[in-house]
Amino acid sequence: MLRHLGRKRNYKHNLRLAVLLCFTAGMVNAAGLFAFTVLTTNVTGHAALLAHKLATGDFRAARMVGLWLLLFLAGAFFSSIFSGRTGRFGRWGYVVPIFCEMVILLLVGFFGPTYDQSILKTEYFAGSLLFAMGMQNALVSTISGYVVRTTHLTGMFTDLGIDLHTWLFTPDHRTTDIRKKIILRLVIIVFFLAGGIAGGYAFLKLSYATFYLPAAVLVIALFYDLFRIRLRKMVHRISITQV
Repeated sequence: MLRHLGRKRNYKHNLRLAVLLCFTAGMVNAAGLFAFTVLTTNVTGHAALLAHKLATGDFRAARMVGLWLLLFLAGAFFSSIFSGRTGRFGRWGYVVPIFCEMVILLLVGFFGPTYDQSILKTEYFAGSLLFAMGMQNALVSTISGYVVRTTHLTGMFTDLGIDLHTWLFTPDHRTTDIRKKIILRLVIIVFFLAGGIAGGYAFLKLSYATFYLPAAVLVIALFYDLFRIRLRKMVHRISITQV
């Protein structure tokens, strides 16, 4: 799911990637909104917020929002250093970004109870989540060949609308490829929303410990391929011994 690159990658790999990491992004986005009143998985709204703060002369808040934009960018850049690698160890380039994202989520969950709604702590907590989501978005985009994006839905709804029009009104282009694109985009949207619902509900029950849950999902994503290979080998050995 994560380690397959280029020609070795197929539609099922992208589908599994979308299920797990879109769900993770949705949880982080909702939990971040509940915890810090900040959307932490995209920068479009923050760009408008930056313009608003600059126009109203609130330069302290503008600096904070500008920092968030740079942190999302820095996360994407940092992730690309590893996920964009080629060669013998290129397919394992996802390990460092995923591990760093897990650490950030665990730290936010652990130190979250110290949050006092001050501007400084809002800057730190929200900024760290934006950095993590920048890493995840760049990682998934690179691995999937820029097919899957997990941290925002604007592009997904746009592409889905185009694909639905193609499917409904141009029968000559009604191919398996278009159908797969529609299914993938629907999976991304549904699991991002599902993650948001789960993250919001969990925060009401678990408070800042909610951030441990997406970290756990990342563990599953990190070891999914390894577990699956070992399971297949075990099943194969059992079937041989029984014969």
